Amino acid sequence: MILLTPTQHSEYELIDSGAYEKLERFGPYILARPEPQAIWDKTLTDSEWDKRAHAVFRRDKGSQEKGQWIVKKEIPDRWNFHYKTSELNLTARLALSSFKHVGLFPEQAVNWDFIATKLRAMPVEKPTVLNLFAYTGMASLAAKASGADITHVDSVKQVISWSRDNMELSGLKDVRWVVEDAMKFVKREVRRGKKYNGLILDPPAYGRGPDGEKWLLEEQLNELLSLCALLLEKDNYFLVINLYSLGFSSLIVDNLMNSHFKGAKNYESGELYLSDSFQKKLPLGVFSRFSDVDVQ
Repeated sequence: MILLTPTQHSEYELIDSGAYEKLERFGPYILARPEPQAIWDKTLTDSEWDKRAHAVFRRDKGSQEKGQWIVKKEIPDRWNFHYKTSELNLTARLALSSFKHVGLFPEQAVNWDFIATKLRAMPVEKPTVLNLFAYTGMASLAAKASGADITHVDSVKQVISWSRDNMELSGLKDVRWVVEDAMKFVKREVRRGKKYNGLILDPPAYGRGPDGEKWLLEEQLNELLSLCALLLEKDNYFLVINLYSLGFSSLIVDNLMNSHFKGAKNYESGELYLSDSFQKKLPLGVFSRFSDVDVQ
């Protein structure tokens, strides 16, 4: 098992964490949000958090997800976040959502870089990539910017619109958008005999498809991965999967991947984390990834 964290980035900072919360800076704006895995004490005082935060998310009574933002300082409804490396130059629109999210998971930058690096080294003119549970599309845009023919699947129409905005802000075009339940889409692609050079999966613990289809990670992930194994090309391939669920360890992921992707080259798995400014490491999910593409 390995631990991965992004390199420091000028537009994002995890300032402090603890007491089931995290204090983060996205561009010029500082937000305080719930974080169930930050079970330790905060380093800064509550008054220091309150003084710094532009907005604080408070859950609705009895809800684990929904809530409302309490705005303490002037902050726009939307603002842009820039992710720039030697290989990528992406822009995302951020906003305060009713589910505590802002449109970006900064720990995933390690996978955006992985996707870009593998695709740029792949000896295929236009690799095909499928992104399932694709949210606002930063992984899709990393693939597109690296020369891929990308299919972006999410069950929420509004999120697809958000992804399209990010594509345009990033100066990209021609992403294939699909509003559909991921399992239903994958089953149809298998029946069609479709193959992809790259698969990206970021399934939630639970969710609903556009027609009310039920998704439960523990019940359906095994089947989904068995189908994905039929979609992945035998040569010139990569796969990335992220799981943010308190019930899943990297050992579970290893067992699943070894079952369905025997012989996968350059396999690695472990945890993603972010370090706050006081060097506390905040775990933010488990991952697995592999590829037969060698990078010089």
